[in-house]
Amino acid sequence: MTRYRFAAALAFGMSLAAPVAAETAFQLEASGADKALTSALEAASLTRSAATSSESNAQDVFASARADYARLVGALYDAGYYGGRVSIRIDGREAAQIAPMDAPAQISAVTIHVEPGPVFRFSKAAIAPVTEKTELPEGYRVPEVASSSVIVDAAQAGVSGWRDFGHAKARVSDQSIVADHRANTIAADITLAPGPLTTFGQMQAQGQKRLRAKRLYAIAGFPSGKRFSPEELETVRNRLRRTGIFSSVTLTEADTLRDGNLLDADLTVVEAKPRRIGVGAELSSTDGATLSGYWLHRNLFGGGERLRFDAKVSGIGGSTGGADYSLAARIDRPATFTPDTAAYLTTELSKSDEEDYTQRGFGLGFGLSHIFNPRLTGEAGIGYEWSQITDATGRTIYRAVTLPLALTWDNRDNSSDATKGYYGRLDLMPFYGLSNTGSGARLAGDFRAYRAFGERVVLAGRAQLGGVFGSDLAETPRDYLFYSGGGGTVRGQPYQSLGVSVLDGGTLKTGGDRFLGFSGEVRVGVTKSIGVVAFYDAGFVGAGGFSDTEGDWQSGAGLGLRYKTPIGPIRLDVAAPVSGDTGDGPQIYLGIGQTF
Repeated sequence: MTRYRFAAALAFGMSLAAPVAAETAFQLEASGADKALTSALEAASLTRSAATSSESNAQDVFASARADYARLVGALYDAGYYGGRVSIRIDGREAAQIAPMDAPAQISAVTIHVEPGPVFRFSKAAIAPVTEKTELPEGYRVPEVASSSVIVDAAQAGVSGWRDFGHAKARVSDQSIVADHRANTIAADITLAPGPLTTFGQMQAQGQKRLRAKRLYAIAGFPSGKRFSPEELETVRNRLRRTGIFSSVTLTEADTLRDGNLLDADLTVVEAKPRRIGVGAELSSTDGATLSGYWLHRNLFGGGERLRFDAKVSGIGGSTGGADYSLAARIDRPATFTPDTAAYLTTELSKSDEEDYTQRGFGLGFGLSHIFNPRLTGEAGIGYEWSQITDATGRTIYRAVTLPLALTWDNRDNSSDATKGYYGRLDLMPFYGLSNTGSGARLAGDFRAYRAFGERVVLAGRAQLGGVFGSDLAETPRDYLFYSGGGGTVRGQPYQSLGVSVLDGGTLKTGGDRFLGFSGEVRVGVTKSIGVVAFYDAGFVGAGGFSDTEGDWQSGAGLGLRYKTPIGPIRLDVAAPVSGDTGDGPQIYLGIGQTF
């Protein structure tokens, strides 16, 4: 008897694992349903994907069919149909009437028939008490379609309204959902219990290993003693995530309040590997290749200090001068003075071999960066810069003490491939010249906007401006001046091909003290991975003003190809000059990420 049972069980298990025949048919019928409801039912059905998959077996289809009753009824409720009927037949048999132990070994056809019935509308849509600032769903009112998801959203909005007002333990205390099948209406009545006004208590942390606990609490900046706010909790999470120290951050509220209506929180973190290496590459037909790389340590001394070395070599094999080199180091210490303020120390060595001059430079700086909100950040610092320029006039040394200031606004949905939002950065750097270096201020702005039309078309625009004020061209460090041309300004024109000519009747070419740049792109997705781009760029460089009499314009246009990858789109652009006398012939650009 035991041997027989084992053999039967084995045969039953093997029958369940038998694959669905290739000719398995699936059909979903929804009498009188519109296209939107039919699509919602198809999306809700597990049987649809299981029956048509070559990797599914009979047991998968059978289990999916039994689960689909609740899923399809839920889809009907979500669309406002509360009197519908669902029938799921497997080879002519109702799935609900097939006992699990009698599951078929083979399935050749699955048919789902749905009768939606009439649409139900709200005869009552009540929720109380709510705060003045609570925004209920527009659909939660008489006589809108009584979607079940709208009822859920209304309850969540009511609870969220009280939580935003400081009531951490607000909840739904009672609800009444009554369907009148004669009138095809739903009467919904939700009662909320706000609970007491709550204050943040203490946070307990665990999981940190290399990061000192004292520094963890300082970086988190948990708002003990302040009125409860869900936004404050999210701010704490974001502070910890942006350090890069952790691969996981979990901050949970205590289930109950302590004496005095205090809400404690538990923080659990998982530290990521402390070191990281990255590389990048770009290629231009005239500017040559650019190779870059960095080495990063996220927690150098156990206090969250971030040390980063950046190396870059550009102009390799280019026709606009020799190769340029730079090596920079920067260390940031988070939570300096406030949880949202970081201190930084930076230094850089560089060598540039351009068509009209060579430059060797050194810089050292110290400053503070502050995050005002998730979109707005700022920096302020002090620095010293030294550079040596060799050109047609000989060798010149520039030295200056700088006070760099910057503001950045960024609400893009994706920094490497934005489809909506805005980005703006404004840099102002007063500088005090030493020896024969002039004094003044350098202003630079970069503004970008993105807007999507449907799912495939994105319009992207960019405007750049720059100016040096208070210092003559000859007294201004060469890297403070502005040029146009190349992948970062005007594609289709050679790198730094547009500047100004000064001295001895215009025999010396240098950068200008005024700059304007404009770029526009139309990005069209052909498939989920492949896209095409049409673009137009224009740039102006002048000396002393922004009028045509004090400077020159150049422009370029072209087409591009994009291939999306997890690290950003691979970019291939082909551009040619449109106006200006600084270049001729097409230029090719290859890199990672959108141009802007």
